[in-house]
Amino acid sequence: MTEAMSPEGLEKALRAIGEERYHNRHPFHRLLHGGKLDRGQVQAWALNRYYYQSIIPMKDAAIISRSADPEFRRAWRQRIIDHDGTESGEGGVERWLRLTDALGFERDYVMSGSGLLPGTRFAVDAYLHFVRERSLLEAVASSLTELFAPTIIAERMAGMLANYAFIDSKALSYFDKRLHQAPRDANFALDHVKREARTPEQQKLVMGALTFKCDLLWAQLDALYHAYVAPGHVPPGAFKADADG
Repeated sequence: MTEAMSPEGLEKALRAIGEERYHNRHPFHRLLHGGKLDRGQVQAWALNRYYYQSIIPMKDAAIISRSADPEFRRAWRQRIIDHDGTESGEGGVERWLRLTDALGFERDYVMSGSGLLPGTRFAVDAYLHFVRERSLLEAVASSLTELFAPTIIAERMAGMLANYAFIDSKALSYFDKRLHQAPRDANFALDHVKREARTPEQQKLVMGALTFKCDLLWAQLDALYHAYVAPGHVPPGAFKADADG
């Protein structure tokens, strides 16, 4: 890049990254949404995904701590409220635990992280490190995968409810909220990035941050596929359906 793109051109470039790299294209999600996984494989997905969900409020707190703009902080803190709630028993993290409850897990086991795949832990920890260590602009841009979330959420809810007798709408209550939360959050972040990324260098960093986040989400599914679909190599200590399910 030798010249800066217009804000509209930058948005187009970011959406192209998502179109190519977002994890709705991953084979594991095709199997999950199409009803092609067994209960143990769905358990493995929900268990490992919990670790990602659990660090989202920490990620958002880190972003807030980076900003000197009170208006930005007030807007961004809604994300923490959405995931942590305003009191115990509320919020998106709690709703994800209702899914793992429905799948037969003890909450202490889920929250301990003792059954995680190493690939999950490394990928999620890398995301938190990225947000804490890179620029605020890059941290905000890494959240732009939410631009593409409503499509995958709609596919997931319809596919899982249609194909898995052990899943009901209560178990998927996390996704109901995200259908309107994700677009609100994505639009705010996109406006910020389009306004603040004015130079070619800044725009390159923004696109790199979104690419990193897409790769991170993809890597989590690679780990799940390798362990629980093919070739089926479950690492020592990780969840096994016949032992823990």
